[in-house]
Amino acid sequence: MRLSGLIFAILMVAPTLASAQDVRITADMASSKIVLGNGEELVIERIQDSAHRLDNEFSKTSRACPPFCIVPISASPGVETVGELEVVSFLQSSVAEGSGLLVDSRMPEWFGKGSIPGAVNVPFATLEPDNPYRDEILRALGASNVAGTWDFSQAKDLMLFCNGPWCDQSPRAIRNLRQAGYPAEKLKFYRGGMQVWLLLGLTVSQPS
Repeated sequence: MRLSGLIFAILMVAPTLASAQDVRITADMASSKIVLGNGEELVIERIQDSAHRLDNEFSKTSRACPPFCIVPISASPGVETVGELEVVSFLQSSVAEGSGLLVDSRMPEWFGKGSIPGAVNVPFATLEPDNPYRDEILRALGASNVAGTWDFSQAKDLMLFCNGPWCDQSPRAIRNLRQAGYPAEKLKFYRGGMQVWLLLGLTVSQPS
C-alpha cells in the first residue's frame, strides 16, 4: 500500500478507535461510586457520547454584565477555590462521612432543573443577613448559639457552587457565611459550577 493510502486508512480508522474508548474522569478513574451515610448510592461519570454538545442555557457565551459578570477566582480570603476532581473527592470523603455538605446556592427553580449528585439546595438569598430565618439555617448546618455568640466548631464543612464563572450567587453565600462567623477553613468554592460541570459531561441528578 502506498504511504498516502496508508495515512488515509489510519485517518478513517482513528475515529472508530477513539469512540470505542471510555470517556473517563481521569486516566485512573473511569467513574466514582459514592455511598452516603444513609445508604444512598451516587455515581459520578462522564457522558460517553463523544459527539455530545450543550444546547441549553449553559451553551451561551455572552450575558449582560451586570448581573452576569465574571467572578474572581477567590470568593473570600482564606476560602479555597476548587475544581471538579476536588468536588468528587469531597463527595467521597466529607459528604459520604456526614461531616460535609455540597451546597447548590442557586434558587430552587434552577436546582430543580438538575444539580450535581449529592448536592443540597441552600439558596444564596436565604443566607442574607436580613433573612429572619438565617439563624435556623446556621443551626441546621451544625452551628450553635450560646448567649448570643455563634460557635462553629461542630459546623459542617461546606463546598458551594452555582451556575458557573459568571454567577455571583455562591460567592455571595460564602461572603454572608463569613460575615456570620463561619470559619474560612470550613468553606470551599467550586467556581466552575454547573456550566463547567456540564461542559465536561459529568453526571447531573434530577432532584426529587
